[in-house]
Amino acid sequence: FEARHAILELLDEAIADTKAKVDVVAYDLSEREVYLRLRKLAKRLRIIIDNSAEHGKPDSAESLAAARLEKAGAQVKRHHMSNLQHNKTIVVTGPKCKAVVCGSTNYTWRGFLVQNNNALIARGAGPVKVFRKAFEDYLGNDNQAGFGKTDSASAWQDLGIAGVDTKVTFSPHSESNSVLNDIAKDVLKAKSSLLYSLAFLAQTKGSIREAVTKVTESPVFTYGMADRQIGGIKLETPDGNVYPVFPQALSKNLPEPFRSEPSGLSGGVGTRMHHKFVVIDFDKPTARVYLGSYNFSNPADQKNGENLLLVRDRRVATSYMVEAVRIFDHYHFRVLQSKNGARTKLQLAVPPAKAGAKTWFDDYFTRAQKIRDREIFC
Repeated sequence: FEARHAILELLDEAIADTKAKVDVVAYDLSEREVYLRLRKLAKRLRIIIDNSAEHGKPDSAESLAAARLEKAGAQVKRHHMSNLQHNKTIVVTGPKCKAVVCGSTNYTWRGFLVQNNNALIARGAGPVKVFRKAFEDYLGNDNQAGFGKTDSASAWQDLGIAGVDTKVTFSPHSESNSVLNDIAKDVLKAKSSLLYSLAFLAQTKGSIREAVTKVTESPVFTYGMADRQIGGIKLETPDGNVYPVFPQALSKNLPEPFRSEPSGLSGGVGTRMHHKFVVIDFDKPTARVYLGSYNFSNPADQKNGENLLLVRDRRVATSYMVEAVRIFDHYHFRVLQSKNGARTKLQLAVPPAKAGAKTWFDDYFTRAQKIRDREIFC
């Protein structure tokens, strides 16, 4: 719930800073608290809202919000680039508040309260300048042919954050300034570890999936999460077994209120795991993390409106590593519980009853896979 709190808090800051201007690009826009704050901004708000497929219907939450925000005085634009306007960005430009929101968190109930998501808030004139220029470029272009020629799409731009090497680029790119294959090459450079959480990896083809597969089959330590079970790629789990890890409901042996787990979509597709990040060598001076709304796919690279950040900072990379391990271990446990032969009673292991008996952590000193886990994370 931290992303929800941080985003709403920033919008409250923007409202309080009466001279602040706010520029928003939203794929989804159905979360009431976000909408109400945007409406309060009135003429101080410029907003681009996706109108692809369901979003473009007259009775969609996005269409209703667009009409009401426009009536309140906001400048509203609808488009979907060459496929989707998939950004989730907020830019606040004011005398007191200068800040940017980006990441994977959609402005919906699911985005805030159900899914695994991340939001990055960057403060200062540097991030605001770069993201506001991107907003202007989206405002003036409705497809790849136009936007792909802009400065926002043509290069990695430094956000000017003191002490943190942070760059951003925006999609859709043209063929000549595409970044997807360069990211795949960087993944292949992993020396010690690769940790990732990639929504829609199960249906993604191309260089990123090929690179992830190759690194997974190498000695490099790899933890990975996708939004659903994957065929053709095997992810190494902590116990040394090869098994694909994906979100799995955990309800059969749980009491209420935990049994009824909300998802928001039939079939559970895309409802729990929505991150898009890749962490490379978190434990090295060369640690880096890619993150944003970008799904590491060809449509994300050359068709959709997207933001993608590259942060070369060990502190930031470690933060995303912790999240990767948290959700990987959590869903690995769920997947095992869903299989035949799983324990039907959930309980913590008790200390050994006899002297010399094995403890729960004995494997971390005797099994090669778990020894590696202990050494890389401790």
